[in-house]
Amino acid sequence: MTNLPFASFYLLLSCLLIILVSTSTSKPALAFSIASLSDYHELELPHNIVGPESIAFDCRGEGPYVGVSDGRILKWEEHLKSWTEFAYTSPNRKKNICDASTDKFKEPICGRPLGLKFNPTTCELYIADAYFGLLKTGPNGGPPHQLAISAGGVPFHFLNALDVDNESGMVYFTDTSLIFQRSVWILSIISADRTGRLMQYDPSTKKVTVLLKGLAFPNGVVLSKDKSFLLLTETGTLKILRVWLRGPKANTVELFAQLVGFPDNIKRNNNGEFWVAINNGGGGGGLIPTLLGDPVGAKFDEEGNVLEVLDGEDSAAALLKSVSEVEEHNGKLWMGSVQNSYVGVGLL
Repeated sequence: MTNLPFASFYLLLSCLLIILVSTSTSKPALAFSIASLSDYHELELPHNIVGPESIAFDCRGEGPYVGVSDGRILKWEEHLKSWTEFAYTSPNRKKNICDASTDKFKEPICGRPLGLKFNPTTCELYIADAYFGLLKTGPNGGPPHQLAISAGGVPFHFLNALDVDNESGMVYFTDTSLIFQRSVWILSIISADRTGRLMQYDPSTKKVTVLLKGLAFPNGVVLSKDKSFLLLTETGTLKILRVWLRGPKANTVELFAQLVGFPDNIKRNNNGEFWVAINNGGGGGGLIPTLLGDPVGAKFDEEGNVLEVLDGEDSAAALLKSVSEVEEHNGKLWMGSVQNSYVGVGLL
């Protein structure tokens, strides 16, 4: 320890706090490492646009695609080194009002796409829009097709994240609150609101089923590699929950991890491991003090052990803040944010 730099020592302690509260006391934590990014750079969004909350890649591996503050979904064209418009979510979107808007109170008019996921089998893009419900576009984008706006007779109020089972076509998604819309999301946290829901959309019957309710700011959702369970981040309680879909534990819920920061979106890599974004509202720990380090993401195995931690104060990615998503794709980490004007990317 004597040779460890002072800041690195405190980052290590911060990461150990994540380890201590995220792994079961009945088993030892696995050794973990601090993710070190090389060739870190940022894909700047077009002028005055912010909030690439979620990241998706299509069935050809192209992208990333991101939903942004003015209600559009943009695609990164690598050969052009620029973004192009792929789709939008509002059925009555007016370009003169919405384009380049960062006004959250225009979101009910312009739309606010949050969760994105391509079905790799059909190449269709599924979208969770905070105001316009569960949507879908074809492989070439364009106008959206609205799939669902309610469940059990209760309208959606704040759709947030989704994942798609490419075998069955089932879509799993979250409605963060039945009371507060996205434009006043902080009230849901402050009031300890527990009206959130986890739902399933069946494309064959076009039926939405409520799987869980009474959740505290349900946010990210992701299926396991074998589709036997899904993980759900409950931001209001700083928890990751495991919801069993198949096997002897089917239809039961258990604690997967308890964090010291706010878990946001969660994504699976090709190895079946999970990257969860830890969104503490900014650099230096933000809303949750984490000593001098600033963990903004952590990778878990299927047993809930932390394998790797991403440091938001790492010199290769020193500007990382308010990270809403960490996506591992083709040997790179791609980082989204509901606040920033860029997508961060670096080699693992």
